[in-house]
Amino acid sequence: MNPTRRTLLIAGAGAALLPALPALPATAAPATGPGPSGALATPLQPYASYWYPDSLPAGTPGTGITWRGLKTWRATDDPDLAFNASRVPLAPRFTPVPANTTARGDQARIQSLVSFGPTSANPSQGAATADYYAPTHWSYFDELVFWGGSSGEGLILAPNAPIVDAAHRHGVRVLGNVFLPPAAYGGQLQWTRDLVQKDTTGRFPLAAQLVAVAKAYGFDGWFVNAETGGGDTALATATQGFLRELKTLAAAEGQRVTWYDSMTTSGSVSWQGALNTRNEPFFQAADDMFLDFRWSASSLVSSGNRAQQLGRSRYELWAGVDVESNGSNTSVNWDAIVPRTSAHLTSLGFYRPEWTRNHLPANARAPKDFHAADTRFWSGRSLDPARPDTADPWRAPAVVVADRSTVTSVPFASAFNTGHGLRWYEDGRITSDRPWNHLGLQDRLPSRQWVVRTSGQRPAVAFDFADAWRGGSSVLVEGTLTAPVTLDLYATRLPIGPESVVDLTARTETGGVTVELAVATAEPTAPGAAPPYTYIPVASAGGWQTVATRLAGLTGTIRALGVRLTPTGTGPVRWRLGALAVRDTPAAAPAAPTGARVVAASGGDLRLGWDAAPGTVRHYAVHRVLPDGTRRFLGGTCQLAWFAGGLTPEAGETAARFEVRSVGELYSSSAPAVVTHTW
Repeated sequence: MNPTRRTLLIAGAGAALLPALPALPATAAPATGPGPSGALATPLQPYASYWYPDSLPAGTPGTGITWRGLKTWRATDDPDLAFNASRVPLAPRFTPVPANTTARGDQARIQSLVSFGPTSANPSQGAATADYYAPTHWSYFDELVFWGGSSGEGLILAPNAPIVDAAHRHGVRVLGNVFLPPAAYGGQLQWTRDLVQKDTTGRFPLAAQLVAVAKAYGFDGWFVNAETGGGDTALATATQGFLRELKTLAAAEGQRVTWYDSMTTSGSVSWQGALNTRNEPFFQAADDMFLDFRWSASSLVSSGNRAQQLGRSRYELWAGVDVESNGSNTSVNWDAIVPRTSAHLTSLGFYRPEWTRNHLPANARAPKDFHAADTRFWSGRSLDPARPDTADPWRAPAVVVADRSTVTSVPFASAFNTGHGLRWYEDGRITSDRPWNHLGLQDRLPSRQWVVRTSGQRPAVAFDFADAWRGGSSVLVEGTLTAPVTLDLYATRLPIGPESVVDLTARTETGGVTVELAVATAEPTAPGAAPPYTYIPVASAGGWQTVATRLAGLTGTIRALGVRLTPTGTGPVRWRLGALAVRDTPAAAPAAPTGARVVAASGGDLRLGWDAAPGTVRHYAVHRVLPDGTRRFLGGTCQLAWFAGGLTPEAGETAARFEVRSVGELYSSSAPAVVTHTW
């Protein structure tokens, strides 16, 4: 990579993530400055966790920053653990027949390095803004790295629980980040030495700590990036030993370790852009390696060959592609990584794909604007993975790697909630008019956004935030339909039983259409072919309507699920899909949580906690019951704790009443667990 692009990398890892270097003591005060949503942070507000390895810088704290050493962390002493621990297990995935003839399921994979927020003051459970990077194209991800860290705040980052919950729901592993920055951005070689220190038994205590954090927080391992220069061979040798122990301990817990191409065997930092003798021992000590952006076509050939000579897969190398500045406008030598006519050379590593949000002007970052840019990034210029634009200079992931799905068991339901919105809806009614984000509430989303099959004019299909059945979004089909249109929604492996039912919640807003459920019980005949759908009529009306459709006459396994719309007139159509469910029995109310309580209170800021309900729970919903008996949605979470900030008494109210409910897979709610707080 040329020096200009390397400068961009350091600027991205430094200027964006390394604020002016404040000096903080080991016991900094709780955050009281503005948080990411602009609201005033409070002592009770929980944040994503971050640490230094051991020693802390000298100086005084910056506002809202707390310095901690990972060496002394203990799960039992972590006051925010209940807010930060993911509770959604990593879902198994399968690879259906690809949507096009170019995507491959057994070669390159994709790792994405994403910064979701600042290192400090990054709320644990979302915030009151819809302006948030909410990935929906999880089917192309293999791993997500929670990128961040700075010399002025902390170097080791544990990902927010909502991000892990959303990724796990789609079968994507999430790695925390260990970032030892260049000296130009405040990096100190002592922090590298701290990380790889040994105890009196010759073990690496920080390796054990990293594995313990990932286990307690529920994520899947670590991305280790040692970019502080000035080391020597002894430090490099110690770092290799640390990595080997970290990998061994991580593997025992089902975790993984990625090494970034930075430190070499001499202890110096020299980005190779290749697998070679200078970094091979680090690659061998880790599960995989992210190659710096200075790779070339020849270096990727040699790197892949070298990996195979070592008995490793060439796809354990991520060829870095820096998209932070230009996103889908980035010029990339695609044939050096994922050629069209021969086997892929390595896997693909995207650095900062949240460009799809960040490049938008602050006054035009509505969710719909972000998702339009995100679909262009992941699906390509055609916006349809089944009809790739071969002239598109951006070789989108959808045309390179096969999508994966986790929809394998009944009951299955989705309200097409993307994890952020302008309001919160329940059964088509607004129960909170505040913007919000919380990725832990994201549904399992269609893996191919958006495959539209028609012989006529193609309508626009997108997530829409102007209305929803549940959550913050729905799927809007909009345009003049000149022929029947089939929208592929899910690749599935859902067993069909004698009582199998598909519930479709939708409404027609403009024009006229007949609606049919599209169900395929066999795979497409070849990559790029349409699923062999059976079409089952579904009644439709003007307003929101949920129609239960029996799968009479169908047996075996549902392999694909979609809808077909046929125009009944010649004018434009607006048709909105609110929810889809597959079930064998009617939705039953889950068991209620127990032990609901106020854990801590400070003015109008409360920490609520409860004990898990038995059985399967999709998430927990928290409402406030107003004096007139109406319920206001405060939030939802997969965790067993919730922070409610900035509450004030209603007129004549002496005590606030809160209800916590379990929400099942089919969105049925339990009886409430009630807790009150006296003002």
